[in-house]
Amino acid sequence: MPRSSSIRNLFLTTSLALASLVFAQNPDVPPPTPTQHQLPTDQALNPRLPTVFVVGDSTARNNTDLGWGDHFAPLFDTSRINVANRAIAGRSARTYITEGHWAKVLDEIKPGDFVLFQLGHNDGGDLGGPKPRGDLKGIGDETQQVPQTAGPFAGQVETVRTYGWYLRKMIDETRAKGASPILLTLTVRNIWKPCPDGKLNSSGGPSCIERDLGYTSALTQLASEEHVPLLDMSDIAADRFEALGPAKTALLFPKDHTHTSPEGAELNASAVAEALRQAHSPLAAYLK
Repeated sequence: MPRSSSIRNLFLTTSLALASLVFAQNPDVPPPTPTQHQLPTDQALNPRLPTVFVVGDSTARNNTDLGWGDHFAPLFDTSRINVANRAIAGRSARTYITEGHWAKVLDEIKPGDFVLFQLGHNDGGDLGGPKPRGDLKGIGDETQQVPQTAGPFAGQVETVRTYGWYLRKMIDETRAKGASPILLTLTVRNIWKPCPDGKLNSSGGPSCIERDLGYTSALTQLASEEHVPLLDMSDIAADRFEALGPAKTALLFPKDHTHTSPEGAELNASAVAEALRQAHSPLAAYLK
């Protein structure tokens, strides 16, 4: 659970100016990639223990303590399981693979391990241009040939595939290693709107926080077709943010509508843990 004393201290300095700064962000553009120069070196994994790997983007890992993956290990009995945060800021399902990050994780995976996949915040980006990280919509086999001027395919024509195709590839390769893939819905962004049809939010307020960036339907369909668990941490986190309200939630998003403070990251980590418990996941047995 979040450190309530730390959050209460933040609440004492509530500033509506922060909220207005957050609301001014364009929700249709993937967020800038945070710098990662403060990241600690990955620790060696105990080969005698199972490992849970986190494969994601900057919402799970950017600067030290600012991604929920940095707050995940304290929730587990690490004498019984390794927790390996392998999220990379700015990556989409496509670029996590094409830049070679997935191959490195795959080399680490062994039978009995778990892999949590949470990607999507950057998948709506450009297919080409100076920052090519977007992918095609859906989960099918559609492709598009895209000439590239940057990235690993610079000077070549890249076959860009769908969001679901890239996730399916990682799911299948995880299973081939004898490990268990788990899909996660995405972290919630600090974007509020009046609740539809005059309804109230989960805490009785008139404003509802965004719960879906547009990927939940694809994830649900992919989970059904691939027979892989989909854990809905989005609704758990959204309920907690709505209980805080817009002004207090804004303090947990000090830079933009996507990236949290350490306290916000801790809240997201606990939401993932709660989603594991609610789904009766075998991984939940390792939680404290």
